[in-house]
Amino acid sequence: MKFNSQQATRALILISFSIFLFNLHYTGEINKFINPKYDHLSQSAAIIFLLLFLIQITRVWSSAPVHTYSDCKKSQCCSLGHTHEHGDTPFTTKKLISCAMIVFPLLTGFLLPAKVLDASIANKKGAMITLSGSGNPDSENGEDSRLHNKHINKGTATGEQNVEEPGDDLTTGSENEMRSEEYDKLMMALENSEVIKLNDRIYSSFFEEISTDVNKYKGRKIELTGFVYKEEGFNGNQLVISRFLITHCVADAGIIGFLSEFRDASRLKKDSWINAEGIIGVTTYKGALLPYIKVTNWQEIAEPKKPYLYPITIRHS
Repeated sequence: MKFNSQQATRALILISFSIFLFNLHYTGEINKFINPKYDHLSQSAAIIFLLLFLIQITRVWSSAPVHTYSDCKKSQCCSLGHTHEHGDTPFTTKKLISCAMIVFPLLTGFLLPAKVLDASIANKKGAMITLSGSGNPDSENGEDSRLHNKHINKGTATGEQNVEEPGDDLTTGSENEMRSEEYDKLMMALENSEVIKLNDRIYSSFFEEISTDVNKYKGRKIELTGFVYKEEGFNGNQLVISRFLITHCVADAGIIGFLSEFRDASRLKKDSWINAEGIIGVTTYKGALLPYIKVTNWQEIAEPKKPYLYPITIRHS
């Protein structure tokens, strides 16, 4: 029985990738890297790595005579050039570099904890430039909420109500998916609400709508959760109650949130999380009109288990 160390290394890498992905799903850490709608793709990748490992493990030990690199050099199969790998060739510097490039993400994944994006990342991304209207966080989602909102039948909702988590009668199987009828119902409820409650599921859609037509929502009460972001030039009573929105993966994360004013703002440190209630007002930032919140009540909280927001995917059926 002959043991092939290079084939064993390949098998170890394959099973390590499979374990890494399965562990991310088991712990829930996967959603710190990708939008939940892609969970099934990463689960499929974990299964494929496992299957490849099972195939590869058969090549680690061999009791039969093996067609080796030296044999191949003497045989006619190399008359046109040696173009295939036997797994017993010398371990060269080129192979070492290739292996290191594959192993490095595995080591960092296992040894370094997943870090949640914070105020320092928001600063690098130019948070206030984004919030003042130069970027559209939902535009990459394939469903531009502003375009969708323009086609809402405004006669389908009457009376005043609070905007809360929608019922199960119109929801689809995924937490971040809904049918167009439910989306229309939510946006109409937003227009007629006295108190706007920004839960994680509809935060990005409501933020986009409020930012698009600020004056429509001026004077409304609002409740929201976010982390504290402060920028150079802010007054002592100013901060942004912020969230990161992930469209596809953490690499495309963008910041959304509301410039806020309250007396105790100077007491709060960057990256601390708060629940806040207040009144929507209108202000300008470098000539751009944007909403701000005059906070009337707040409390500091622990970082949520799911700190990121994800856009809603609308299904037309």
